Amino acid sequence: MNHLKVINMVKKKNEKGKVETQTGQVAAMKRKGLSCPECKSTNVIEDPVRGELVCQNCGYVISESLIDTSQDWRAFDSDQMARRARGGAPLTFSKHDLGLTTEIGKGILELYKVAPSKRAQYYRMTKWHKRLIRSKDRNLSYALSELQRVVSFLGLSRAIHEKIAKYYNEAVNKGLIRGRSIEAVIAALTYAVTREMNSPRTLEEILEVCNVNKREVGRAYRYLARELGIRILPADPASFIPRFCSILGLSDKVQAKALEILRKAKKAGISSGKGPTGIAAAAIYIASVLVEERRTQREIADTLGITEVTIRNRFKEIINKLGMEKEIKEKEKELLGEE
Repeated sequence: MNHLKVINMVKKKNEKGKVETQTGQVAAMKRKGLSCPECKSTNVIEDPVRGELVCQNCGYVISESLIDTSQDWRAFDSDQMARRARGGAPLTFSKHDLGLTTEIGKGILELYKVAPSKRAQYYRMTKWHKRLIRSKDRNLSYALSELQRVVSFLGLSRAIHEKIAKYYNEAVNKGLIRGRSIEAVIAALTYAVTREMNSPRTLEEILEVCNVNKREVGRAYRYLARELGIRILPADPASFIPRFCSILGLSDKVQAKALEILRKAKKAGISSGKGPTGIAAAAIYIASVLVEERRTQREIADTLGITEVTIRNRFKEIINKLGMEKEIKEKEKELLGEE
């Protein structure tokens, strides 16, 4: 009889107020898609302190001893969060094992750090560890260490590094690497991804780092772009301006002026069908003259790895089409007179 009274009191309380009980730290939450087996109500709440699912209408305990998947510690700032977190490093394509497996020993010197009684066992473990590594993992290990060197030399971002590594993993899994040198594939993917992510590097820069034949890289680039579905649009000359200005030590004023000249040149149709680096270098030369931070065409050509003839031809086309001959000549005379 007492038991029935308790149930009736719970029912009346829920009918009148439909009060949702809140525990010490976590408020009760509605569970979508769950219904009470007794009254068929979908008004189910979770009590994270007791680890129970309870029907709010009739008080029936649907499930108990639920596993608490939340963290068992609290952090009040980013420093505490970093110190108390127990998770490992995130998965990354820039490592052949995605950063998951462990390596037993990194060289012969590691052997002498082990106790003498355990050295034979340690030696056997390292030997079998090397034997069990697949040829695919060996290829990836070498290729990704080569990629790390290329990325470091070219000063590429982490996002670009990850994307190149991801494409290389796909190429290995599809068997596209067979018959091609690792250096050529890395160079081709670096060229493609830097253009895809609007941070282009010239082919000459990449070839200098990778030390491979231009024709071999071109063949690998066309094949991989087709097989991996990499669609690369023609490079925009404006994407080269910030980096070129930085290399030449020019100010933000020159950079802004060069971008303005490129916008006008694009509108006039000068840039279509022309090499983007040549157009960008010519725009920088014109901007440096107008802003009175002049660099010679030879200096720009030598620094950026472009021929002086290319810069001169693009320069003439731009000033003729935009009607800037008189202004440029006057500025050049002024600057030469000051020098």
